[in-house]
Amino acid sequence: MNKLKIAIQKSGRLNEDSLGILKNCGISVNNGNDQLKAEASDFPLEVLFLRNSDIPQYLKDGVVDAAIVGDNLLVEKGEGIQVMEKLGFSRCRVSVAVPKTFDYKSIQDLDGMQIATSYPNTVNNFLASKGIKADLHQISGSVEIAPNIGLADAIVDIVSSGSTLFKNNLKEVEVILKSEAVLAVSPKISGESGEILQKLRFRIQSVLKARNSRYILMNVPNDKIEAVGQILPVLKSPTVLPLAEEGWSSVHSVIDKDKFWEVIDELKAVGAEGILVCPIEKMVL
Repeated sequence: MNKLKIAIQKSGRLNEDSLGILKNCGISVNNGNDQLKAEASDFPLEVLFLRNSDIPQYLKDGVVDAAIVGDNLLVEKGEGIQVMEKLGFSRCRVSVAVPKTFDYKSIQDLDGMQIATSYPNTVNNFLASKGIKADLHQISGSVEIAPNIGLADAIVDIVSSGSTLFKNNLKEVEVILKSEAVLAVSPKISGESGEILQKLRFRIQSVLKARNSRYILMNVPNDKIEAVGQILPVLKSPTVLPLAEEGWSSVHSVIDKDKFWEVIDELKAVGAEGILVCPIEKMVL
């Protein structure tokens, strides 16, 4: 039977989160002894654990059918590679940082500077769009040390919390792009592998929808059910079950977790009581 070949980062945070979402999709991957290739036991999937920077080329060449990779890497090296699904984890920024002592006022301050980065294509495109000319030093790893050793005036690198910049006496001054993990697909994927990928995507979408939603239960006076139904951003309509106490019903629905507090306040205002909010493991639409 044909197996879908998918690449993920061989170590680090993205590796852990990628294996985590596969597990939540009901796919177990045994990577004992740090193997570079492993097969899922319960899904037609073969995982290749690769260096992050090599993944775009593997996709272009068709060595792998798909990959879970940072969107920023595709911007830098992945021209022509389609993003099938944004995954919502491993969020970061590709940003310009300068020494804390630098009196930075605007993007024009970068004109004529020496900038160290691991993302030359991204930086060149950004600077060109702003009409800025700078001298780029392409280096890999420990980019943040460049200003301290006199190699560059500024850097462009990945920023998550900003703690690494702080430790190296740097400050973030411009955000070039925002990134997160994505499911990317090879332009050379075969029809059979494409069908398996769609099944994987369906599972991933179910997991992501559940992560972004909450199950809500509440007790509502019967004469307020219509008002509650107008507040709830439900899939179709809320589930209404009669309670033992006459004149009351239990109303069940799903809400967007980002609108949780806003919705709760509105529900209480129209008479809802005993409101419970629960996480959802999977959500199949």
